[in-house]
Amino acid sequence: MLARKYRPQTFAELLGQDALVRTLSNAFREGRVAHAFILTGVRGVGKTSTARILARGLNCLGEDGRGGPTLQPCGRCEPCRAIAESRHLDVLEVDAASRTGVDDMRELLDGVAYRPVGARYKIYIIDEVHMLSKSAFNALLKTLEEPPEHVKFVFATTEIQKVPITVLSRCQRFDLRRVPEDLLLAHFQRILAAEDVAADDAALRLIARAAEGSVRDGLSLLDQAIAHGDSRLDADGVRELLGLSSRLGQFAILDATLAGDVPAALEALGRAYEAGADPVLLLQDLLELTHWLTRLRLLPELADDPTFPEAERQQGRAMAGKLDMPVLSRLWQALLKGLPEVRTAPNGLAALEMLLIRLAYMSRLPTPEELVRQLGGEPAPPRAAPPRGL
Repeated sequence: MLARKYRPQTFAELLGQDALVRTLSNAFREGRVAHAFILTGVRGVGKTSTARILARGLNCLGEDGRGGPTLQPCGRCEPCRAIAESRHLDVLEVDAASRTGVDDMRELLDGVAYRPVGARYKIYIIDEVHMLSKSAFNALLKTLEEPPEHVKFVFATTEIQKVPITVLSRCQRFDLRRVPEDLLLAHFQRILAAEDVAADDAALRLIARAAEGSVRDGLSLLDQAIAHGDSRLDADGVRELLGLSSRLGQFAILDATLAGDVPAALEALGRAYEAGADPVLLLQDLLELTHWLTRLRLLPELADDPTFPEAERQQGRAMAGKLDMPVLSRLWQALLKGLPEVRTAPNGLAALEMLLIRLAYMSRLPTPEELVRQLGGEPAPPRAAPPRGL
């Protein structure tokens, strides 16, 4: 799998975690490496990879066998190779989800007092540490507060709020951030170049957006897309794989709905559904499109962004110019309120159709400003375009 093949082996290869790398670089340089770390963040941003790189850096001997702790492990000495292959006796990697009890923790800590067999430090990597029981955490506290000088702890968790404050106060905490979409896109391009696979930028952008900041999720989707497209990635194939609709199809749905044209809106929705679009994902795409149109209304220069196809930019520029801010605001609220309905409905497509029908009939209602003017007896100001509000 690509996620395993291209797993980062050094901090230089770790994506989007500049604050962590800078802090650890200073700590290694000044000899102020903590005895316990806790790494938190969403899935697939590099928590376990960071723990393994840290273990290699602490135990690296260098190619000449004389090196000390470093943030740039050589990858060639015996400790580096053994840790990378998960066979080093002094680096214990534990899944707390399967060893949650106090007896498991006591068994693990029995070896803390003994010096490493063949490394500089004995390192305990505990993944999903929030799964430990209260008793297991309590059994860990004393050792965690005053561990022997040859022991380091590295904890990883996706739910930091479940870790007791007594444990957090004894660790250096690092919050790993979601990887930005542009970094994911560049990373995918490098991998596909190494794999000799052709791909459209639009297809990679769809995968990067669907990954939601997770490198592992993105690489898993990329693996699946390569197989789906027979080693050729294009935007249409990725949309079919992910159950997404085309952006121009979303424009057609939104345009017809805001114009109050129910038959055209339902017809455009039917075409998107027949092409494989999932109703929930389609509604999320409509929310994203509404957000983009709102930004275009406020910042028209965003329509010049070359990362978007020319047809989408032209359509977005024209549509944003016709919509008022009250219209866009109420459109956003209505779509957002409809999202739980579509998610929980027995028939998602029917729920989305009912939502579009409701929005289409709401298009005949005046905006709040127009309503205030009418109640005050003032004529409503002329619009630059036919009424399209909610």
